[in-house]
Amino acid sequence: QVQLVESGGGVVQPGGSLRLSCVGSGFTFSPYAMAWVRQGPGMGLEWVSGINSGGWRTNYAGFAKGRFTVSRDNAKNTLYLEMNNLQPTDTAVYYCAKYSGSYVEEGKVDFDDRGQGTQVTVSS
Repeated sequence: QVQLVESGGGVVQPGGSLRLSCVGSGFTFSPYAMAWVRQGPGMGLEWVSGINSGGWRTNYAGFAKGRFTVSRDNAKNTLYLEMNNLQPTDTAVYYCAKYSGSYVEEGKVDFDDRGQGTQVTVSS
């Protein structure tokens, strides 16, 4: 059974930083593309960033470019999202998502599984 457990969320002031982690279990982590998606208050699901199975190919939504960095450690079955210069508009529940293939196209939310999410709140 696929399990994805996110952590690292919290409350941060505008301009601050957070590092999210997602540990996968119940499946072989390395062959699959992964991504971060988010859902803000009253909003739909929004794709944030994706990374291919090997970790060398990444892509980002426009709002994330230059501020967020996605990475993975396949030896630790862990996906990361480093977020800098956070703004109130980044307030959302952040989820990690597993795809069926080794590559994820920008903006695609047709993932197989996602975790329970971690709350990120940006407020002064």
